[in-house]
Amino acid sequence: MTKLEVLWMEREATNQQIEQILGLEVPLIAVKIVKMEEPLPNLKSPPQKSRYCQLLMLARKGQTLMLTAEDLSCPAAKAALGFAPLPEKIANGEMLCSLGLFMTREAAAKTMSMIPRIRLGEAKAVVAGPLRSFPLAPDVIVVEGLPEQIMWLCLARNFKEGGRLNFNSSIFQCCCVDVTVVPYLTGEVNISPGCYGCREATDTPPEHMFMGIPAKLIPEVVESLEYLSKKAMIAVREKRVYKAYTAAMKGNAVE
Repeated sequence: MTKLEVLWMEREATNQQIEQILGLEVPLIAVKIVKMEEPLPNLKSPPQKSRYCQLLMLARKGQTLMLTAEDLSCPAAKAALGFAPLPEKIANGEMLCSLGLFMTREAAAKTMSMIPRIRLGEAKAVVAGPLRSFPLAPDVIVVEGLPEQIMWLCLARNFKEGGRLNFNSSIFQCCCVDVTVVPYLTGEVNISPGCYGCREATDTPPEHMFMGIPAKLIPEVVESLEYLSKKAMIAVREKRVYKAYTAAMKGNAVE
């Protein structure tokens, strides 16, 4: 049995472990990229055309829904997911520059030329919903939470083998590219502080950020989180060094 099959079978317990250890208030979101040769799952689409970041927002609220190219309202996300070519006005920087996101069209065009995308025609739909009840074997798990919570997940990825993590973002297309397409294509975790689109189009709080984790890495991440929660996480959350420092400062204060 593969790690992905184990995750899918034990998704409710896995979801509960991660949420409890981290203290997440936002459910873990499972994402499935439906490839062109795969049958479409028998799932509903949102009642109106939606952006991909809005699909994740609805998943956060407990809904499992599917977007096809016809349902997806964001042309940049369509291109990212391999559903359609990128429109020229976005590719040449005109639209992003008009939004005030870049100083020049050249800067915007350079950014768009470097964004990772699923190969055109490789996928035909994307499904997102809460991990705890997701009906499909997911490709990516998206986490939305506080920076401290994302920090522990990053450390959990590095816990066994060590090293340094590299993160990839243009601060544009956070949900569709940074925490979905990048983990999907690279097989590695990626984080994002968010972007113009998801912060304008959803109710994501300003203090939240995002992380995408390839589903195959989740069993390892859970195991590492359990180790971290027994010592390192306790010390950090109790702020022992800070408390000792401030106590010493008070003791050394000159009257």
